[in-house]
Amino acid sequence: MKESILVVDDVPDMLKFLERLIQEELHVDVVALDDAEKAMEKVLKDPPSIVLADIRMPKMNGVELLRRIKEMDHSPLVIMMTAYGSIEDAVESLKLGAYDYITKPFDEERLLHTLKKALEHHDLVKKNIDLEKRVKEKEALNGFIGESLPIRRLVETIKIVAKTDLTVLITGETGTGKDLAARMIHALSHRSNKPFIPVNCPTIPETILESELFGYKKGAFTGAAQDKMGLFGTADGGTLLLDEIGDLPTMLQAKLLRVLEEKEIKPLGDTKTNKIDVRVIASTNQDLKEKIASHQFREDLYHRLNVVSISTPSLKEIAEDIPLIANHFLSFYCSEFNIAQKRFSEDTLRMFISRRWTGNVRELQNEIKRAVIFSKGEMITPEDFQNETRLPYPEENADSLLKLTYKEARKNLLEKFNVQYIRDLLDKYSGNVSLAARMAGLERQSLQHLIKRYGIHPEEFRKSANKM
Repeated sequence: MKESILVVDDVPDMLKFLERLIQEELHVDVVALDDAEKAMEKVLKDPPSIVLADIRMPKMNGVELLRRIKEMDHSPLVIMMTAYGSIEDAVESLKLGAYDYITKPFDEERLLHTLKKALEHHDLVKKNIDLEKRVKEKEALNGFIGESLPIRRLVETIKIVAKTDLTVLITGETGTGKDLAARMIHALSHRSNKPFIPVNCPTIPETILESELFGYKKGAFTGAAQDKMGLFGTADGGTLLLDEIGDLPTMLQAKLLRVLEEKEIKPLGDTKTNKIDVRVIASTNQDLKEKIASHQFREDLYHRLNVVSISTPSLKEIAEDIPLIANHFLSFYCSEFNIAQKRFSEDTLRMFISRRWTGNVRELQNEIKRAVIFSKGEMITPEDFQNETRLPYPEENADSLLKLTYKEARKNLLEKFNVQYIRDLLDKYSGNVSLAARMAGLERQSLQHLIKRYGIHPEEFRKSANKM
């Protein structure tokens, strides 16, 4: 996008002179306005790179214009113009955040030099903002590890939803990353530079939950010695996550519904309401429709929250991603605890895949954290885990398989077959990936993909005796 400069001065001749000079010498788009209020409207609608404004103007002066501009996120740079007799105003404008000031009558070369430096500075700031946005997006998307279809669909949905301001309801079992999904939505949204406030509804006593959410005025109740801003107020401009919304008391459900409908809150003890700009995301591991049927959750609130529904998959549903997830946590905790990089044995990875993780990714993460700390050698084996984790790698029988759906049972067996087949294949051909792929009738790239997915290390098999 081409750089642009907005010139604001109530003297017509000066305005025309500056417009012509800047266009001819700097070759940028120039908009010239003789009124600060119109200039502010222009800045809000179509922000320029730089605002060059006179300090002394009728109605709204340049200092007030500066104040309003600086309230914006990523505001344009402001350069003030002032007569020699009002240097104090110019100095004051620098304290308020002006980039620089020029005194009238001004030297054309100095004016152009100042504008050039400001344009360079603006370009640098813009590049930094773009870079920061890309880094945030990368960090946010790194939150969900995996290549399975459910994970890819989840990430794609989050990217789409983040571009909107719609209310979102995130459902999923405990430990599946509902909080992470909410943080990703916030990080990828236009609200990313504003607060993200998570509220765990069950952990706040019901007696104070209302005041925590909406705030209170001094004297609203015994002990209210001063005004307090609630969590909705703290999140203004940003995102509020209401975690475990199914446990919200019925009385507060009605008040939350009103907040979502009217976009305003009323602190306890206040006689007036306050407008707020907050995106609300709710999450739950409960079946809210069942709670509606038992009159524990309001149906109208459910529909207000469930504008967009996102479901985080259980670890069972993304079993093929377990080696990737496990190796991610392994690398992270080795680095976090300043421990030499370790790796999992093949038996450990098979144990991870075969085990039923009731706590999902969070449980797997905690088990790996403990193993990193307490394991002795470079290789982490099943013996490095607690007894309840060290389940045998069972042969599937009809009873155990019939506890699963057909799709789940098929996926379970296929994952185990893949790991065992690749391991045996690499063992037979001493870790030679090219030869193993050729003998298995696979493209080398396809075998490499499977090796990476299941966290298998071909070099382990190269160390074994040559069996060829």
